[in-house]
Amino acid sequence: MATATLPMRAAPAFRRRQTCWAGTPEVYFAKAIDNSRLVKVEDPRRSREMRQFAGALACLFALVMIYTWQHFKAIEYGYQVEGLKVQRDGLAEENRVLKLEEATLRSPGRIDTIARQLGMQPPQAGQIVPMDSISPDTGGPVMANAGAVSLVAVP
Repeated sequence: MATATLPMRAAPAFRRRQTCWAGTPEVYFAKAIDNSRLVKVEDPRRSREMRQFAGALACLFALVMIYTWQHFKAIEYGYQVEGLKVQRDGLAEENRVLKLEEATLRSPGRIDTIARQLGMQPPQAGQIVPMDSISPDTGGPVMANAGAVSLVAVP
């Protein structure tokens, strides 16, 4: 008897998947716990620590608020200073314009022209007494001096 030999095929290597857990499943039940009969005991050390922490937080908050207040006041004062500088520059320009106008109004040529239009005459010799020729005040009494008075009638 002749035996035929069949070539042996290698069996595929299948691995069995392993489960995530082994054993029986665990089941959890919620249990209501009644803590109404428990009394909380005050811990003096914890209370002191909390008061110190609250005090430190209050100080920190106060410092931050003071810094913020100073910062915003500095910004506000900066705007006020800039506004005052603009106002000062405007007033300086106005002062320059007024001094120029004063110099124009005080010019002797203009005054002479207006005086001649009003019918005035140039002063006679001796009618003008310069203020610089009077001696400076020595601190003593001063006597009033009345010169010759002339009446002019205008028709």
